[in-house]
Amino acid sequence: MVAAHQHAPQTEAGGSQVVVAVDAMGGDLGPAVVIAGCVQVLAAHPALNLSLHGDEAVLKPLVTREPALAGRVALVHAPGVVSMNDKPSQVMRHGKDTSMWSALAALKAGEASAVVSCGNTGALMAVSMLQLRRMEGVSRPAIACLWPSRGRHGFSTMLDVGADIRADAPDLLAYAIMGATYFRNDFNEPCPRVGLLNVGTEEHKGRAEIKAAHDLIARHQDTGRYDYVGFVEGSDIPTERVDVIVTDGFTGNVALKTGEGTARLIGDFLRETFRSGWVSMLGGLLARRSLVRLRRRIDPRFNNGGVFLGLNGTVVKSHGAADATGIASALTLAMKLAQSGYRGRMAERLVIAAQAAQDEAGGDQP
Repeated sequence: MVAAHQHAPQTEAGGSQVVVAVDAMGGDLGPAVVIAGCVQVLAAHPALNLSLHGDEAVLKPLVTREPALAGRVALVHAPGVVSMNDKPSQVMRHGKDTSMWSALAALKAGEASAVVSCGNTGALMAVSMLQLRRMEGVSRPAIACLWPSRGRHGFSTMLDVGADIRADAPDLLAYAIMGATYFRNDFNEPCPRVGLLNVGTEEHKGRAEIKAAHDLIARHQDTGRYDYVGFVEGSDIPTERVDVIVTDGFTGNVALKTGEGTARLIGDFLRETFRSGWVSMLGGLLARRSLVRLRRRIDPRFNNGGVFLGLNGTVVKSHGAADATGIASALTLAMKLAQSGYRGRMAERLVIAAQAAQDEAGGDQP
């Protein structure tokens, strides 16, 4: 290990200093972009330190060129790299020398409070489950993301957006509890409104597991400290009707990628419109401040980072194509989560819900 200084282990909600472990070799744009994001976030957050995991021969020159990183970054040599094409099973068997594995090992050992990676999502989830294990009451962990909305907090939370394409009724109940806890922690919302994504709002619509989840989520509102609003449709996601949208990973990932693509399309259309003539360019200049605010609301870079919920550790998955701004956003999210203590509250409610479900199942036995 080559380090500017050693960092003391951190508890999730303890201490003023937070260490985040970074998989510096993951992502589409290479480690130079990851380092640039680290420079941005450290300038904004004096209480944050980083451990960068990856090939020392590649990382050390990049770190040395940035004076702002001196004394606040530790380099951990891990020569292997998880590619976007690697199968999760392959990484689990042969990936112990990779930057991804090394960053998660630091979290497991208590040398970091959270992990951020831009790498292969499937591999990251598989290795995270192997090293950190699932919380009690969680069968399938989920990835949660923030979604711009017209709600009172400006964002909603949706999960799962890609951890697992399947989800049965107990899984969706766990997602509701985890999503409500995450939203409550992020926005100080006492009783988040939870909706279950479906093909319609009528109770007779949807697959059998969706209907079963509808009943389960409704019965456990007190345990999860949420207000269940029932079925919601795709058009409800950005509205003021709901704070937490619960769905399976296949549907959630399609919705997320569609939303990101639509945001980029709107941005492209606006640029084309304001460059179409001198009058339009003048209008763009006059509306510049408003357009900057709009960009921050819909640009995925400023809210980059999907959180793995249901694990015994805080893991943030950055978009693979994130630039320096996106990396800084994901690191900021990881730091705030590490300081919050949200996982303890989430674990408590998951255990209560799991026990209640067992009691209900026992009561159904003849």
